[in-house]
Amino acid sequence: MNFKLLIACCGFLCGACVVAPATAQTDSPGKGLKDYYKNYFPIGVAVSPGSLKRPDASALILREFNSITPENAMKMGPIHPKENEYYWKDADSIVAFAQRNGLKVRGHNLCWHEQTPDWLFKNADGKLVDKETLLKRLKDHITTVVNRYKGKIYAWDVVNEAIDDDSTKFLRNSLWYQICGEDFIIKAFEYAHAADPKAVLFYNDYNTERPEKRDRVYRLLKKLNDAGVPVDAVGLQAHWSIYEPTQGELKAAIEKFASLGLKIQVTELDMSVYPWEKNMRTKKPGENDTYTPELQAKQMAQYKMVFDVFRQYKKVITGVTFWNISDRETWLDDYPVPGRKNYPLLFDTNLQRKKAYWEVVRGDF
Repeated sequence: MNFKLLIACCGFLCGACVVAPATAQTDSPGKGLKDYYKNYFPIGVAVSPGSLKRPDASALILREFNSITPENAMKMGPIHPKENEYYWKDADSIVAFAQRNGLKVRGHNLCWHEQTPDWLFKNADGKLVDKETLLKRLKDHITTVVNRYKGKIYAWDVVNEAIDDDSTKFLRNSLWYQICGEDFIIKAFEYAHAADPKAVLFYNDYNTERPEKRDRVYRLLKKLNDAGVPVDAVGLQAHWSIYEPTQGELKAAIEKFASLGLKIQVTELDMSVYPWEKNMRTKKPGENDTYTPELQAKQMAQYKMVFDVFRQYKKVITGVTFWNISDRETWLDDYPVPGRKNYPLLFDTNLQRKKAYWEVVRGDF
């Protein structure tokens, strides 16, 4: 596509200038991200049942995306709150929306250390269950959930975030690991594959571009691959910022995981305008959380860089999913800093395309 750049400011380009392609005014209003990337990979978004009921949000989803992921509705806590009780309403509504509108669905997720109900790990007396009991509960859960949506969900995040944040350790010391050792990972993939042999099965994690985390994720995946565990793909969560990753880090991660013969998806993309803080802190009095022209420019450049890389690796990247629809509602509001607003997505608080959007769709399509 040929773009004419509109440069606002004082007639020349500077750090505070706002740069937007004329395409923003001239493209067909019905054309969305999924159309620009139709020859590359599906473009998805994480949704809630509430967002699908709002006409403006659902219209944006249908215009821009061809894949959806339930943000929370299929996690173990919400969908399986008690041992003999499943809550299907929210997950069913999301799948039904996708079926009506011809959208692909990624299932998220089957085994995680968070949003997991207490009953799973405990006996009636409140003590921790043994390994055999926990694996049976895991099998029952995965088999029931995957079977319900068989043929409607093409891919599952089977195991989520099993690698420890501490670079001196390997697997996270979760209750899953404490009770089952590494076997919970192996069995989760085996149970999911048995329930739906056609589903694409993912290991999903964050900070996969940071070398110390990347190498431990690779170590786990190679070990599973070598053992014949049915892992098909790796999900790079992509909770990134305007400060990271670098182009070199992103390319190195993609190439390293692809070397295992695995397909790759970017599963939870957002681009924070703040550096990532591992530790919670309180917002300082008078601290500015305004979406300034400088932050906009940095975000535009970072979004452009990562999508340029994604297109270069279209042979191994099979999907890109944004985590939330717009800046109106994002999980990064108040996290990790309470009271702070974030602006990490391609659509603003009024659901309008931001200037970063046009950087994502620039290029030789």
